[in-house]
Amino acid sequence: MHSIAWWPTVVVLAVAVFTDLRSGRIPNWLVLPFLVVGIAVSGWRFGWPGIGHSFEGIGLGTLLFGIFYVLGGMGMGDVKLCAAIGAWIGPLQLLTALVLTGLAGGVMAIAWAVKGKFVGELFKGSGDLIFGQRGKNPEAKLTLSNPLARKMPYAPAIAIGTLMSFFSR
Repeated sequence: MHSIAWWPTVVVLAVAVFTDLRSGRIPNWLVLPFLVVGIAVSGWRFGWPGIGHSFEGIGLGTLLFGIFYVLGGMGMGDVKLCAAIGAWIGPLQLLTALVLTGLAGGVMAIAWAVKGKFVGELFKGSGDLIFGQRGKNPEAKLTLSNPLARKMPYAPAIAIGTLMSFFSR
């Protein structure tokens, strides 16, 4: 599936990174057609097993990034983008992509915090997220809905992790 998935994925990720950096959002008009076409292409190339493979990728992306959405640490656009990527590359490559995305996102977050001089606050918020404090009783300043909260666009990390996953197989 790599040869067919590469170019559509590159184009969608480029647009997602641009819109996330510009507006802090990843639009539905971008990810939902990408998801549907991913299922269709998998079905066209591999029949029913390909469709099942796409749905497994969608489920994995939704589950893993959905957890961070529920905890308040990620936006729904990021979740939908990962689900759509899963429709194209399937669960195994998506798992690799998500590990690489996490690494890229961690490096980006630390660099962002160093530049903004809020490293201590970053680690406190990360600790709260990891140890479950955020999900139980979120502070207003730590939620994505707070317009004053620091929000790092995550589409660049998703793009780096996903594109690197194409070269890891």
